[in-house]
Amino acid sequence: MTIKTWLDSSVVDEKTKEELRALTNEEEIEDRFAGLLEFGTGGLRGTIGAGTRRMNIYTVRHATQALADLINSKKVDDAKVVIAHDSRNFSREFAEEAACVLVANGLDVYLFDELRPTPELSFAVTDLGCIAGIDITASHNPKEYNGYKVYWDDGAQLSPENADVVFAQMKETDMFDEVKTVCMCKAKEHITVLDKEYDERYLANVLEQRIDDDLIKKQSDMCIVYTPFHGAGYRLVPEVLRRAGFKNIVTVPEQMVLDGNFPTVKSPNPENPEGFARAIEIAKEHHADLIIGTDPDADRMGLIVNANGEYKIITGNQIGCLLLDYILRSRKALGNLPANACAVKTIVTTELAAKICAKYGASIVNVLTGFKFIGEKMNQFKETGSHTFIFGFEESYGFLAGDYAHDKDSVFASLLISEAAAYYAEQGKTLWDALVALFEEHGTFVEKTINIQMTGFDALEKMQKLMADLRSNPITELAGLKILECKDYLNGIDGLPPSNVLYYTLEDGSVLVIRPSGTEPKVKLYVMVSANDKPTAEAKAESLGKAFTAITDAAV
Repeated sequence: MTIKTWLDSSVVDEKTKEELRALTNEEEIEDRFAGLLEFGTGGLRGTIGAGTRRMNIYTVRHATQALADLINSKKVDDAKVVIAHDSRNFSREFAEEAACVLVANGLDVYLFDELRPTPELSFAVTDLGCIAGIDITASHNPKEYNGYKVYWDDGAQLSPENADVVFAQMKETDMFDEVKTVCMCKAKEHITVLDKEYDERYLANVLEQRIDDDLIKKQSDMCIVYTPFHGAGYRLVPEVLRRAGFKNIVTVPEQMVLDGNFPTVKSPNPENPEGFARAIEIAKEHHADLIIGTDPDADRMGLIVNANGEYKIITGNQIGCLLLDYILRSRKALGNLPANACAVKTIVTTELAAKICAKYGASIVNVLTGFKFIGEKMNQFKETGSHTFIFGFEESYGFLAGDYAHDKDSVFASLLISEAAAYYAEQGKTLWDALVALFEEHGTFVEKTINIQMTGFDALEKMQKLMADLRSNPITELAGLKILECKDYLNGIDGLPPSNVLYYTLEDGSVLVIRPSGTEPKVKLYVMVSANDKPTAEAKAESLGKAFTAITDAAV
């Protein structure tokens, strides 16, 4: 499909055509129309704009038609789909467009009345007995992006097999002539609006994840500063903390404003410390104990803690280990830790978690990158009874306990990290003290993620070439350390499905993992090391990262 096809189509609106007519850069035109946005297990994600490789109402309709075809092929009686969205530009419009296509294909729809956290969408899929869910979000990406996530009937993101079916159907379906849709005025007959009353069902399940209510009562005056970064956590995160018993919650007023341009931050990503600048100022004014930040769709949570008057950043790996240790420690002390308790983490997530599990007699399982694979393990445990899921997390600030949802949940994580802070406060300690204690007991673990950016409309080809070069020219040593093993997940190993991942284990136990991003034009390198002290561990991580990127720079 070409720019001329769009300009000549009677389906395309005049505003979109004006945008296309204004384009003069041939490379940009080629980039916008060089095929389709790829539909993978994370659905669609791309910059907003006109064209087949952009996020717009036509690409949203197109993907929804293919999803509707998949749903109808299952021949499920009374199949329903629930739709949610975040605060991004055009998110509401895209959500309504998806609803109109589903209704035109004979499906009934639940549609949230306004933005909601992604985990509430995951919860709603199973709670309402839906066959699928759609979430319009680009998670923590910059303001130029939007996206389209699909969930299946178990509340987890779409499986690779079903994602392949949807993408294959998109390739076979004309974006304009073969997409069914109706106007919103007609679609409303088949749309049930979910309002704030529905939140009660979700919040009740989140609150059930508390371990010790008495701790919160004793530390109810602990000061918590919260920012939603202009996104979907703005209402439910403070609400769940208040209902749990915390009385001293201070929000960042400028960032409580819902705005898809995220005007007060360079990036609405809780992984980026600079986004917390205003929150730290407010925390200092109130002598706050901790600062919590959630991304625009409120599935990821970032944390900064007060360490004797200094506000220190806690990484996603460290947050996960603090939560894991608190859950296992507390449940064991209370006598309600299952004998077959099992945590689940991704292969790019810290190995400190394994040591924590071993201490409390719990198991740990590794899965591929992406919370959907943690969700799959949850289902597997439930079906087989082999383990009891106790906690799941990934280094990219995603955490979950319980089985009410099958995706990471910042509302839950905000609640439980606050409870953990109360636990340590009772002992005259901070979360920073708890982290230091973990390192003293198990060794200092340092993790570093390096993004190898790819530019141009051929970025995908460059990413594939880099991975191919690493396979055809195996690395044997890095920074003076021998590589003992390189696991290639391309054909599926360790009981995991195929994935374009290389996993290197070095002679000192350090691990490096490299994989192409599934949502952005970059290859991600994960460096995981440990040492007796922090300076040694950080120096080792820096050295290994530089040595590896020198190889990749030469290959690109």
